[in-house]
Amino acid sequence: MTSTWVSAAETTSADGGVTGFVTGLVERLGGPGAGLAVALENLFPPIPSEVILPLAGFAAARGDFSLVGAIAWTTLGSVVGAIALYAVGVVLGRDRIRAVVARLPLVRQADVDRTEAWFARHGVKAVFLGRMIPIFRSLISIPAGLERMTLGTFLLCTTLGSLIWNTVFILAGYGLGENWPAIQEWVGAYQNGVIALCALALLWFVAARVRRSRQELR
Repeated sequence: MTSTWVSAAETTSADGGVTGFVTGLVERLGGPGAGLAVALENLFPPIPSEVILPLAGFAAARGDFSLVGAIAWTTLGSVVGAIALYAVGVVLGRDRIRAVVARLPLVRQADVDRTEAWFARHGVKAVFLGRMIPIFRSLISIPAGLERMTLGTFLLCTTLGSLIWNTVFILAGYGLGENWPAIQEWVGAYQNGVIALCALALLWFVAARVRRSRQELR
């Protein structure tokens, strides 16, 4: 088993300290370590799931723990991390968010109203699908808390979405074996695409709002 982890650590050493930290957790704690790493990933995005989950699958393939155990522990970690961010949303509350928005340039209270109305209609789908989209995987829990989504509904959507995401990457790591780091390149392309779309949407919003502000001043 030691040689297995030495090989994994050497394979991923170029990725820096984050991969080494995750590898160490899984090496020392097994399935619970993978679950802990996933929980931390929700709170600290620099810990990427594309490292944790395939690594857990690789460990399961080597017999360090079962495949079912890898999926169960990481899904539990996803839910625990999501609950923490849901609680952040609850503590922040709508009033505080509205007070912050009131101080932001180009953003209006009507934008908040529209966002709340959208979440009221599509919150269940947003939480479920959001668990499978980089960046939004963690952030979606905060508006769920802000809008006081029923905890049972939140847990169900979070668990199902996380189960699908985790299972796909764990099975990929299980099948690829020592080549599991290759998954990071695929997810990196997916994540870069999401970031690009978010950047374009932000640019469009700013441009539209600046144009409207100029028209109102005429």
